[in-house]
Amino acid sequence: MKFNEDSRVKIPTILHLIRLGYGYLSLSNQAWDESTNIFTDIFKESIQRLNPELSEGDIKRFYDEVALCLENEDLGKAFYEKLIEKSGNRLIDFEDFGNNTFNVVTELTYKKDDEEFRPDIILLINGMPLAFIEVKKPNNRDGIIAEHKRIQTRFKNKKFRKFVNLTQLMVFSNNMEYDDSTPEPIEGAFYATTSYDKPPFNYFREEEKFDLDSLLKSEDDEKENFVLKDNNLLTIKNSKEFLTNKNPNTPTNRICTSLFQPERLSFLLQYAIAYVKEESGLEKHIMRYPQIFATKAIENKLNENIKKGIIWHTQGSGKTALAYYNVKHLTDYYQNKGIIPKFYFIVDRLDLLIQAAKEFKARGLVVHEIDSRDAFARDIKATKVIHNNSGKAEITVVNIQKFQDDPNVIQNTDYQLNIQRVFFLDEVHRSYNPKGSFLANLEQSDKNSVKIGLTGTPLLGQEYNSKTLFGNYIHKYYYNASIKDGYTLRLIREEIETSYKLTLQQALEEIEILKGNADKTDVYAHHKFV
Repeated sequence: MKFNEDSRVKIPTILHLIRLGYGYLSLSNQAWDESTNIFTDIFKESIQRLNPELSEGDIKRFYDEVALCLENEDLGKAFYEKLIEKSGNRLIDFEDFGNNTFNVVTELTYKKDDEEFRPDIILLINGMPLAFIEVKKPNNRDGIIAEHKRIQTRFKNKKFRKFVNLTQLMVFSNNMEYDDSTPEPIEGAFYATTSYDKPPFNYFREEEKFDLDSLLKSEDDEKENFVLKDNNLLTIKNSKEFLTNKNPNTPTNRICTSLFQPERLSFLLQYAIAYVKEESGLEKHIMRYPQIFATKAIENKLNENIKKGIIWHTQGSGKTALAYYNVKHLTDYYQNKGIIPKFYFIVDRLDLLIQAAKEFKARGLVVHEIDSRDAFARDIKATKVIHNNSGKAEITVVNIQKFQDDPNVIQNTDYQLNIQRVFFLDEVHRSYNPKGSFLANLEQSDKNSVKIGLTGTPLLGQEYNSKTLFGNYIHKYYYNASIKDGYTLRLIREEIETSYKLTLQQALEEIEILKGNADKTDVYAHHKFV
């Protein structure tokens, strides 16, 4: 009996996805548009169900509109905006996610002219191939690396633009546990979103406990036989290895549960994707798993009516990006309650204001900047939530450096029940003097406001304690975990080599000469000083 990645990983994963609620389709009796790989019959039936007012002609025009936007050189941004649209013509029902059609197919050919590739497993929502899974057999250390190189080559190929623009989520797995001794993604199950270059592979470490008995449907022998027969693998049905690999707790099945169960997939599609304008061009980012669980933890605290707390995420783990994702998520969270949120990001230095404003703008937020106490006083007294005329999501970035200890407390008597102010306070291990007035200003300006402190290094002393000021920890993500996940480089202390010591000594001697003979601005500008 021959065992390969199909029998060891692919078929057990398909069967697990069936238990998660995906209907298996044999390609032998399906119709799809080869230019997009959208299964047109399923698409039409689903869109009609979601939008009953549309005629057959309307649905055809809607499909043509979708197919046309997939041709854009925008990494799928126009399509993604259509995908998550909740008013007008809907591609997905996010209010009742179970109202959508979920299918899984295998070895669907992605083809343009004479070039093609075939992902192992493809997930369809309402007939649209929004995710795919590539599997490798275990104990194949080069498998994941080779797959990473292959996907980079494919995604750079302009012939595959439509498919790249359509895809939202990808998983790459060799069905092994992570090798935490190396920062390179060599062994394990990784997730990513698309790129026109090399998509970063992300680790996923589940933090929630699932009741698999209620989450997974019972095994269905008839469906299993159909899948095995469709893939010419009936002979493996009773083998010990196959039975072992069907276990929901294998690495590939675990990541599928984490990403593709309906509730989690709905969250990821709506809130976990960001388009970022970098100097090198447009990039598509996906939430790292600690950002996912921090966002869900914030929601859980708000549901408990706890309105302040600390996110302790190590330096370099993307705290500004976390604030952006929460603007998206909390906007919907509050609007579902008939409340309009107003977001602030508080920093304590001008350079941090500039940096944060740049990051938020790159992600598409409209940014309002405040760098004086008077402007802050006017803003927190205002009942207007949005400063721009486009209706786009907005955040106000405030630099408190000049007024954090002003003795005059800002009073706000214009308390609005339908406005929820949400303050993200950056680096709460410093600069927020408990005896100064800035924290009092926040309290007085709106006692109902939500205050989320962000830090990589909380202070726990007697004089100044982050938890005393900002509440308990909402979520934690430590330095050692960030090293394992490849987001933080391990710090290595080494002796400075003798040759460098000599160079440094010479530079210091030259600075000593400059100190006596030159203006300090000349010294600071000199390359030796640098």
